[in-house]
Amino acid sequence: MTKVSLTGIGDMHVHTMPDIRPRAYTDFDLMEAGIRVGARAIVLKSHHGTTMNRAFLCNEYNQKVHHGDNDFTMFGSITLNDAIGGLNPVAVDTALRMGAKVIWLPTTGAANHHRAYGKDGGIQCLDGKGNVVDPIKEIIALACQHDVVLATGHISGSEIFSVVDTARQMGLKKIVITHPEFWVVGLTEAEQIELVRNYDVILERCYAQPMGTWEKKYYKSNLPDNLHIIEQVGYKNVMVDTDGGQIENPVWEKAMEEYMQYLTDHGVTEEELAYMTKIIPYQLLGIER
Repeated sequence: MTKVSLTGIGDMHVHTMPDIRPRAYTDFDLMEAGIRVGARAIVLKSHHGTTMNRAFLCNEYNQKVHHGDNDFTMFGSITLNDAIGGLNPVAVDTALRMGAKVIWLPTTGAANHHRAYGKDGGIQCLDGKGNVVDPIKEIIALACQHDVVLATGHISGSEIFSVVDTARQMGLKKIVITHPEFWVVGLTEAEQIELVRNYDVILERCYAQPMGTWEKKYYKSNLPDNLHIIEQVGYKNVMVDTDGGQIENPVWEKAMEEYMQYLTDHGVTEEELAYMTKIIPYQLLGIER
């Protein structure tokens, strides 16, 4: 049995402290874990604002403490929930000018997420006629200008198709469908295949997903389903991320190792795994190989 190595990998979706809910690692803890295993890059994710400033401090701290003895880089992002003003182009412009590399459309603030948990309200990406709202178009234009990733968050399937279609028409190159296997997002296998075939998007497939209620969650492994979708759409359109950081799950490096080992043990080749854990995130983050 071939044992996997995390050397050189990128993970574009990890949660850390500070946060509203407990997380397994602080930003610095995660940075040190990434350095220990030889990872190349991690993107910090928060449902409640921006993380590019926190990523900057991690990279400064890395240089001061480790004196350039590693090539690990932390990257930041912005998530368009209520704490940031929702679909807020001004906040997006500011975040991108400060170095954010990923724009997440609404997650826990999305109307689709609210509906899934039996709540009212939430942020809509389409108007009453089913058209993409103007702030989304402004945000897509900013993503094009800065050549960054637009990730779909927790919006609905109909919103995803409309936003992706608009983004491609506007010339956006980097589109990631955020954990489509997550029951809140609820994209079918056929819909995921259609998105890949028609729009050449990246499917972000994550380690586990929360089940249960808004207040009390437990986690279900996505690994068998992730392997299946790789077989269906091909490895060049699937990115291996953890969406890690929950105290209920293994710490980040253990979750990523388990995920990669599962794929290897079930027939995914070293070349295919490297593409999903290195080449795709490198391309999305603008990292030279």
